Amino acid sequence: MQTVHNIAGLRALVDQWRSRRERVAFVPTMGNLHAGHMHLVKQAAGAGDRVVVSIFVNPMQFGPSEDYAAYPRTLKADSLKLAENGVHLLFVPDMAELYPNGVEATTRVEVPGLSDILCGAERPGHFTGVATVVAKLFSAVRPHVALFGEKDYQQLLVVQRLAEDLCMPVEVMGVPTVRESDGLALSSRNGYLSLEQRAVAPLLHNALQHACQRLVGGDHDFAAVEADCVAALGEGGYTPDYVSIRRSEDLGLPQATDTALRILAAAWLGKARLIDNLPITLK
Repeated sequence: MQTVHNIAGLRALVDQWRSRRERVAFVPTMGNLHAGHMHLVKQAAGAGDRVVVSIFVNPMQFGPSEDYAAYPRTLKADSLKLAENGVHLLFVPDMAELYPNGVEATTRVEVPGLSDILCGAERPGHFTGVATVVAKLFSAVRPHVALFGEKDYQQLLVVQRLAEDLCMPVEVMGVPTVRESDGLALSSRNGYLSLEQRAVAPLLHNALQHACQRLVGGDHDFAAVEADCVAALGEGGYTPDYVSIRRSEDLGLPQATDTALRILAAAWLGKARLIDNLPITLK
């Protein structure tokens, strides 16, 4: 595995691969890698001939009271994991490489509508930060395909819309959520949980599963299902931000004729803000 820190070196290698008609698969990350990231890497190996991974903790997507400074930087351990899993190129830019004019003065990319609801409403500006850095990374890497986990389902749709609207020649592929044996979605922020909180954490997935069973079983009182899920989380020790049933394709509010839905949730457990979602197919 080769590691590069600047866009010029990155493009020199990618240009060689593309000239040989090799398909480039890309996995953008913020590091602190876990088994969910490694699953994305393995899926990337099946989607392309060459696998590129980036590690960059993007300040633009963190709010003023969020954990940017405390976000774990584990580059040495991450590099070993990626090399062991067959990654061809690791791109680790510094701040000046991606934000040459500084974060505040940089050009921004916004995806209206999708960015302003759910997690976007709870974290204003977050998805503008995501869309901006992803646009920069797509421009730098020029992949044929980029892979994103479905755990961050809203982020996946934001990036897909971004690529479509800006006519970017990249396929944005969603990869199903990887979970622990008790159902907890893998996340870097699980490391913030105490032992007691970790024992409670699977309730988020369990509550969403129960809501799905109600909906598939014929209960279409969406507001009641959402409210009961919020109550179950609160009783179990969570502080919910939201539980919401939405259309899968665009996260719009579901209509009577919609059959492909998602139930999405974000909730705090101690200092960890956990998110999860599940697909729902109605008859």
